[in-house]
Amino acid sequence: MPLISTKGSYGLAAICELSKHKEDSPMQIKEIAQNAKIPQNYLEQLLGKLRRAGIVKSVRGAKGGYILARAPEDIKVLEILVALEDDLKIVDANIEHPIINLFFEDARESVKNIFNINITKLAEYQNQFLNYSI
Repeated sequence: MPLISTKGSYGLAAICELSKHKEDSPMQIKEIAQNAKIPQNYLEQLLGKLRRAGIVKSVRGAKGGYILARAPEDIKVLEILVALEDDLKIVDANIEHPIINLFFEDARESVKNIFNINITKLAEYQNQFLNYSI
């Protein structure tokens, strides 16, 4: 029952790192990969998809790298996941039962609503993490 693969998880982690970075200077792939703990080659593929989706921009040159294409408040988690996963799936197979299909469609819409937050909301999770104690 796949919902989000490593593409989506790694992509969200990369965007989270970019959103914490200063807006006026690009972040290099090496730095994003290191901070987000993503294999650099895989990250290059993900950033290409995110660039084509208009979520990030690439900056060429010695001080080049990646920046967010829009303000973090204008980028939704759902948008990132759909750009990388093509769509959010609750189940892989098409069930030939109309009631179950309706149920899974409702579940898919509920999941989309959960992820329909902007990436600045991820900072709340960072604050929870920083305040977490054992």
